Amino acid sequence: MRTLRVVIIGYGLGGAVFHAPLVAATAGMTVAGIVTTDPVRQQQAHERYPQAALLMSADEVWSQPGRFDVVVVTTPNRWHAPFGMAALRAGLPVVIDKPVALTVTEVQALIDLSQETAQPVIPFQNRRWDGDFLTIRQLIQNDRLGPITSFTSHFDRYRPAPQGKWRDDGDPATGGGLLYDLGSHLIDQATQLFGPPQTVYAEVRQVRPGTQVDDDGFVALTFASGVTAHLAFSQVARIVDPRFTVRGLRGAYVKHGLDPQEAALQQGMRPGMPHWGAESPEQWGRLLAEHDGLVYDGRIETLPGAYEAFYQQVYATLTDDTPPPVALAEALLTQRIIAAAQRSAREQQVMTMAEASLR
Repeated sequence: MRTLRVVIIGYGLGGAVFHAPLVAATAGMTVAGIVTTDPVRQQQAHERYPQAALLMSADEVWSQPGRFDVVVVTTPNRWHAPFGMAALRAGLPVVIDKPVALTVTEVQALIDLSQETAQPVIPFQNRRWDGDFLTIRQLIQNDRLGPITSFTSHFDRYRPAPQGKWRDDGDPATGGGLLYDLGSHLIDQATQLFGPPQTVYAEVRQVRPGTQVDDDGFVALTFASGVTAHLAFSQVARIVDPRFTVRGLRGAYVKHGLDPQEAALQQGMRPGMPHWGAESPEQWGRLLAEHDGLVYDGRIETLPGAYEAFYQQVYATLTDDTPPPVALAEALLTQRIIAAAQRSAREQQVMTMAEASLR
């Protein structure tokens, strides 16, 4: 099996908790380099990945691209597109954390350069492999709920004071705020289930004292099928809403709690360990549905989450030319919806996708 040498640019939450552990757990991949200027993070990276070269600048990657086979960009949002473009110009395929870029124009530039260089850009959308989302997808595919009428998705946190990190920076060029952060996940999940929306309406606001970015809001999408999706996110949810509520003409599914994989990664667990991705029974969602005259009302087991599937498919894409786990065109759709949501919130009106800003 060919071994792909992966260099990870950025070693904050994304690099240390998600990308490096998932790369290291993937057969045929090794963490060969880590770019970080923080001395504490450098020490942590060396202890966990002693075989990896510690680099002070992404320029060290571009100047010697032959040292690596894949670039992973997991920096603050403002650098996603510039580093992605630099990787492509260096002749390297690149994985870019969500959001891939801050504007539709930037995503389109990545698409154009990817085609020109014949190198793939693969967006990172790990929450397609959340166990609860996989369960909902299976319920819909198996027609357990009947035709879907509404889909509600909440990603709530309680952080009553800004933490002073880049995600709280009010400079629009930084790309902070929840619409870019959690909104990217929620929008991607909704479009995976229901396709491109027809209309977008959003309300985003700043509610915490001293905050500079959106920390509470929602995006409402309507689809040609008749489904309405309400996607909400908040930093001030002391009592959280259900993570998912899915209603159909013959049933409904309600799920509380977040997928356990992020917490497991933070605790040092890795894919392949016993019970990886499994959710405790008390967290399973409730299904109330009727089929062939029989009514079922009770908890159903959440499918195991599988974040490791992302990099397994990345490996297959780069070695066997199979389709990527997440297509760049799908990231373009997400960015168009974010742009429409931003405009909707500014103008306080419903936007059609045809009206979405292309900035």
